[in-house]
Amino acid sequence: MKISYGWLKDYLDVELPVDRVSEILTDTGLEVEGVEEFETIKGGLKGVVVGQVKSCIQHPNADKLKCTTVEVANGEILSIVCGAPNVAEGQKVLVATVGTTIYLNSGESFKIKKSKIRGEVSEGMICAEDELGLGDSHDGIMVLPEESEIGMAASKLFSIENDAVIEIGLTPNRTDAMCHYGVARDLRAGLLRKGENHTIQLPSVSTFKVDNN
Repeated sequence: MKISYGWLKDYLDVELPVDRVSEILTDTGLEVEGVEEFETIKGGLKGVVVGQVKSCIQHPNADKLKCTTVEVANGEILSIVCGAPNVAEGQKVLVATVGTTIYLNSGESFKIKKSKIRGEVSEGMICAEDELGLGDSHDGIMVLPEESEIGMAASKLFSIENDAVIEIGLTPNRTDAMCHYGVARDLRAGLLRKGENHTIQLPSVSTFKVDNN
């Protein structure tokens, strides 16, 4: 049986490392056979932030490249060499900062490093959709709405979800644990044995609306 840790926390007010949750569940008789990390987008867009192009000029040593300066947060300005044909001053864009690992749609990946491109310093990468797994377009960089906040993490902007899927080996006598609520009850019991009292609840359905009565 597979249990979403994110969903489990909707029933139980708890913030614990998933490995500790696995130990407690196994101690209560719900043996955890494995844990699988889940990301809606590989890499979770870690290290990718919203930036604004402050200047954009022709690269002195390459016809198809531009030298840009990009503000990424709190006045921090990065020099970035960009080859996209649609890059322009004033745009809000997605910037992969130095140290970020990019996962391409093709399955390949690479880490962003500070480098020199045709003699000009580049301290990051202004990204296209397919370079971040947000789409298939590679016609140019991804231009964001004007209201996008400079410095905001791309994972927050696009509501990227990360979760851990807990694999439980259920025995036939534990039908009570064949749902997230049942597993949450066992986890609470295990925590009570350790002196930790957490609230168990049913998720709110207050936002649920029937479209047609």
